[in-house]
Amino acid sequence: MSMITATAWVPRGYAAEFPTKYAVDDQELARISKLAKLKLEDAQEDLKDAREGEETETDGDATMEEDGGVKVTGPSENDDDLREYDLDNYDSDDTKDTKTLSMLGNAKALAYHDSNAEDPYITIQDEQDEDEREELQILTTDNMVLAARVEDEVAHLEVYVYEDEMDNLYVHHDIMLPAIPLCVEWLDIPVGKTQTGDPVDQSTRGNYVAVGAFEPDIEVWDLDTVDCMYPNAILGEGGQEEAEGEVKKKKKKKKSKKANDAYHVDAVLALAANKNHRTLLASSSADKTVKLWDLNTTRCAKSYSHHTDKVCSIEWSPKDTTVLLSGSYDRTAVVADMRAPDATVPRWGVESDVESVRWNPHDANYFYITTESGMIHYHDVRQAPSSLAASKPVWKLQAHDASVSSFDINPTVPGYLATGSSDKEVKLWNVQAAGPSMVVSRNLGVGKVFSTNFGPDPEVAFRLAVAGSKGSVQIWDTSTNGAIRRTFASRMKSSDTPTIERLVGLQNDTSESDESDKDEEPQDKDGWESMEED
Repeated sequence: MSMITATAWVPRGYAAEFPTKYAVDDQELARISKLAKLKLEDAQEDLKDAREGEETETDGDATMEEDGGVKVTGPSENDDDLREYDLDNYDSDDTKDTKTLSMLGNAKALAYHDSNAEDPYITIQDEQDEDEREELQILTTDNMVLAARVEDEVAHLEVYVYEDEMDNLYVHHDIMLPAIPLCVEWLDIPVGKTQTGDPVDQSTRGNYVAVGAFEPDIEVWDLDTVDCMYPNAILGEGGQEEAEGEVKKKKKKKKSKKANDAYHVDAVLALAANKNHRTLLASSSADKTVKLWDLNTTRCAKSYSHHTDKVCSIEWSPKDTTVLLSGSYDRTAVVADMRAPDATVPRWGVESDVESVRWNPHDANYFYITTESGMIHYHDVRQAPSSLAASKPVWKLQAHDASVSSFDINPTVPGYLATGSSDKEVKLWNVQAAGPSMVVSRNLGVGKVFSTNFGPDPEVAFRLAVAGSKGSVQIWDTSTNGAIRRTFASRMKSSDTPTIERLVGLQNDTSESDESDKDEEPQDKDGWESMEED
């Protein structure tokens, strides 16, 4: 099984031209060894508990056999021959005259050289280092695309490079994650500490990503460092323990699910970076709270409880930079000023669970709500209802027959929307004063659609990254679609030359789900559903 749960773009010019490779020093090695030892001890305790459980079951079975008149035989003669090998204690850790081995062995005794030229055992030098450096190069005309992937119960963040002029998409590097990722948010500010342990300079521009997952901790990673082993910062209980200087062993008991003001205690469902106040990051969780994080201290600055169920979507207002829009499974959307945590907040009600909430980036007086029942609601923030039942949208639309699981607004082209659904369809919409109209609908072969994101730069404004349950990412150049060109002709570059539909994905990108669902391959031009296409 392979699926992609979330995607995000990185604007051009933010990625380092030559990303650095992660260097493991003595301090980091000691930290890794300590964590590995704790993991090993936990595994040994689990094994011990399992064996004790098996012995208890075996004793019970033997007692039942004796009570039922079944003869229990003693050791056979073959057991005498095997006794000299002491097989009963074969897996025992109580051995004499042996040294305790760690998971990494004696890693400190391994010699490491920055380049092959410094290694005395390599006598034939080659151009491998230079070739590897060229492979890692990222040009200023390239975009990074981040994809949170789960494959065979292994979670990782894949960092793609998208070369628009070359119609090329490839995996640059990936980051292993401890839990299934649910959301990703790109950050343009350095967070945490450098490899030398010094605080980062937050006055500079950075290229980082925050990842929310089923675990309540939020991890922040440096995208310009390849082969990272641990995040630069952890926002949550795990980060507080690390800041105290000791890696504590987890007690074998269930974590408390009671919400608190310091960190999340359940899955992190959404993240939102504040573009104006760069050191602020908002997060929402299944613990029904929204938390505001100070990226200077990596601590929670404030916690909010405006909802009565899981909070699945949040976004900062593009106009009022301290106002946060949030949507929840309690079927409400809330607009709250983070400076007034105790103030009464306006609420808007919808007919089913909220899937996502988004501000209109071209007119911050309006916002969108998408729902599990396939509806899109468009509201005026200035028309707050007196009650949930009195909520009245400017317009609403039955966009899909199933839930609108992904939604995006083009940041460059006003009125250009994209929706994705668990019905496996991606639809593009044109919103005018009279209301919305569908321009084109297409099945891109990604399965149930979990993510649709427009490119962040004007050069890639019409590129749409789509991903879903089949574990593939497709970059659709929507400007090459005839219906889109006619609808948005006044808002794109004119071209007299005929264009061919562009859909860029990974080369040889296949998965097990592809074989079991072959009828969901991308439709050709004749299979599109379009309002305007010939």
